[in-house]
Amino acid sequence: MACANTSWSEEQPCVEPAEVPCDVCTGTQQKAVKSCLMCFTSYCQTHLEPHQRVARLQKHRLVEPMDRLEDLMCKKHDRLLELFCRTEQVCVCLLCTVTDHKSHPVVPLKEEYEVKTAQLGKIEAEVPQKIQERKQKIKEIKDTVELSNKDADREIAHGGQVFTALIGCVEKGRDEFNQTVQEKLKSTEKQAEDPIKELEQEIEDLTNRSSEVKRLSHTEDHLHFLQTFRSLKDPPPTRDWTTVEVRPPSYKGTLRRSLEQLEETLNMEMKKLPDDAELKRVQKYEVDVTLDPDTAHPQLILSEDGKQVHDGGVVKELPDNPKRYTKDMFVLTRQSFSSGRFYFEVQVKDKTVWWLGVARESIDRTGETKWTPETGYWTLLYYKDVFLFSDNPSVHLPLRAELQKVGVFVDYDEGLVSFYDVEARVHIYSATGCTFTEPLYPILYPSLLEKGTNSAPLIISPVNQTD
Repeated sequence: MACANTSWSEEQPCVEPAEVPCDVCTGTQQKAVKSCLMCFTSYCQTHLEPHQRVARLQKHRLVEPMDRLEDLMCKKHDRLLELFCRTEQVCVCLLCTVTDHKSHPVVPLKEEYEVKTAQLGKIEAEVPQKIQERKQKIKEIKDTVELSNKDADREIAHGGQVFTALIGCVEKGRDEFNQTVQEKLKSTEKQAEDPIKELEQEIEDLTNRSSEVKRLSHTEDHLHFLQTFRSLKDPPPTRDWTTVEVRPPSYKGTLRRSLEQLEETLNMEMKKLPDDAELKRVQKYEVDVTLDPDTAHPQLILSEDGKQVHDGGVVKELPDNPKRYTKDMFVLTRQSFSSGRFYFEVQVKDKTVWWLGVARESIDRTGETKWTPETGYWTLLYYKDVFLFSDNPSVHLPLRAELQKVGVFVDYDEGLVSFYDVEARVHIYSATGCTFTEPLYPILYPSLLEKGTNSAPLIISPVNQTD
């Protein structure tokens, strides 16, 4: 904007878009240099002169130029908003403190400004950290997606090979079934060939005899008739066909036997599928857990690092603790999980009895109860010649030779608890369709000493994915 007076523009530049104009100037407005909180007017350097000269005006409060000075006034009392009500978090005038905000704590605007500025500084400092945290989370999610893509590609490739092999098995089974049916049909056709030929020959002989009889019946030569008739007395030899039959083949059970054979083949192919890849996948969700002495039965002995537990043989006197097991020889970990996936491994080597898995937070720790999913337990039990998943009824599992380490994997959101034989790298059992509504804790039960046996501890072991 061009100034009308060159001398004014040299001393006081015209108003730029972001600047406050003088409220007194007529014609071309100049830039305000001060605003008066008593007059609620902004002044350029020329019109500010009375406030610098007149004693009464010198008492007015001058501040840096401010736009919309009317916003500084209390709409109700037409007084300056110079206080802050902390109860309602609004700016108020002096009269407000004796009316609507009489019992509210109020402070000068400057004091609240300093408080809010400090808060703003804290918020300002936190924002970059929160941004960084979210960027890191985005990276984690993208890394997970990328890893999932690689896993998916690998699984699709491997699955393609397996399904191709299985399709080959199905096609082979189909071809063998068709061949079996065709062979039965050919056998029946072969069986029918000779009787048909013989029957056709007899038909031909009988047809010829019929023709001879017909011709003879029309002759009137007595001598010829009698001489010829003698040769017709004995009919051509024929077979008694009432006892001859060709039985159709029975295909009953042929398809079933083919399908059973195919099922056996598929089962064999299933057994060839490596559990190793599955175990490696779940081992990626390893968590570091330690046993919580506040939950351990008084007869249990825990290692200093919280990784081992065994029966001490003597019930110790311990302070009462609502978290402690008092009847069953269980111990929980310090850590619990309420979402996502987690995995841990427990060494069971040289144990004759043990119990392990996960349990929900609200389990009864003071009385004896059945350890089933219904009561909040998802556990495996090993007792000499018995190996089972505790349920109602229990699921008996095949005994595993030289079982040394058990892996436990939980997908909280999917409702899945799976157990693995780590050394053999095979899947043992999975409880599916579980409903989790509260935190889950890894749980161990080393059981009692038995005449010098079962003294080995249960050990929470670090995962070694190179096994």
